Amino acid sequence: MDPIFYPVNDFGPLMKGLVIGGLGIFHVFTAQFAIGGGMLLCYFQWLAMTGRSATARRFLDGYFKFLVLLSFVAGALTGVGMWFTTIQLSPVTIGLMVDEFHWLWAVEWTFFSLEVTAGYAFYRYGANLTDRTRLALLVLYTIGSWFSLFWINGILSWQLTPGGWVESGSLWAGFFNPSFWPSLVFRTIAALTVAALVAMVLVNIGTAFDREQRTELINHASKMLIPMVAMPLLGLWWLAVLPEDSREWVLGGSVAMTMFLQLAILVSSLIGGYAFYGLLKQKLYINGLTAGLLCALAFTATAFGEFVREGVRKPYTVRETLYSNSVRPEDVARLREVGCATADPYPVRGAGAMPTDQLRLGAKVFRNQCSICHTTAGVNSLPGLTKGWDADLKRMNFAKVHRLKAFMPPFAGTPAELEALVQYVGWLQAGSPGEWADSLAGPEREALLGTIQKALEEGVR
Repeated sequence: MDPIFYPVNDFGPLMKGLVIGGLGIFHVFTAQFAIGGGMLLCYFQWLAMTGRSATARRFLDGYFKFLVLLSFVAGALTGVGMWFTTIQLSPVTIGLMVDEFHWLWAVEWTFFSLEVTAGYAFYRYGANLTDRTRLALLVLYTIGSWFSLFWINGILSWQLTPGGWVESGSLWAGFFNPSFWPSLVFRTIAALTVAALVAMVLVNIGTAFDREQRTELINHASKMLIPMVAMPLLGLWWLAVLPEDSREWVLGGSVAMTMFLQLAILVSSLIGGYAFYGLLKQKLYINGLTAGLLCALAFTATAFGEFVREGVRKPYTVRETLYSNSVRPEDVARLREVGCATADPYPVRGAGAMPTDQLRLGAKVFRNQCSICHTTAGVNSLPGLTKGWDADLKRMNFAKVHRLKAFMPPFAGTPAELEALVQYVGWLQAGSPGEWADSLAGPEREALLGTIQKALEEGVR
């Protein structure tokens, strides 16, 4: 299949994956708040209508307004932002996901519509409705928000563990993939946790309740933290269904992913330990500062967890199907013959300052092969990572990069394109001088390309 070229944006010193990840973490956190918030509000409405809490209804109305503001506004904006960002940075991946799951995505949008409609109806008319009608609207809101998670979870977990879809192409085999259930239950519990912690913050911010009433509301909200006890088992279940190499990344194969997994476990344990011993067992009062700190820890745990979830897919965006640089595994050999960038019609930024066509080609190769995870000067910059490598070492390591670092895709281009990349990185490391020799313009051209070709072939074995 010939490569398809899309116009893409560059974010300067910010790694493209970092841009998507940062926006995604905030979106996931607000989405979890929306889902868990609906469940918490159903519980508080039940407390109010059964006479178990005289203050639950007053708190419920204020909490829901905050829920609508954060989840409907910030959540919706970041959701659109995720689409806008990903189609600029990884359009081939998004195209594949839409091709495979467009009907399921359409179903998810119907549940999102239910969530928004029920939520707005409660926000607008809730104060004038009977208790049973209020509860019915909150249940509809919760169903809509949780089923949005249900459908999205299947699509996202498919990227990591596509299961039988790889062989059969079956939509349902891909959707109900090996990591579907552990990730769905884990995210549901995380949503309850976030909702409960936010509730504790709002209890302390509000001035409508005295100390005794705040304590009562906090004790009720803390019951939503009980399911956290299942998180370790769900985490082990998730690890067990991962492909072997992905599991190795988080169990010591990748320092960064291992560290982030350990930090996610540590932070979650701190929240769970405080919830169990302080809130549930000793029924301690929690002030606004402490509740805010716990919320910050929950956000941090979400960030660490999302980093691990994204990282263990490497070197794929869709496992066994599409590499992170949007090249299909079966296309690598052919692209090494026809080239990955020679037909790229889009100019590169700053091309006029590059003294040779070889450097301009190298910049295109970098954009197509490397730029999703690397920058030219900034976060995870390729010139910085290869500082101290001479040209021969760059040639050898770029040709066998998937052997050098197994979480990186293989180089998918011609020997001339690899040499152009080597020269481009060297030119950047030299400070982008106004003069630079074309390494393939001399009599050693054939010998140099032959050496690179041999290294590429050795990398396949």
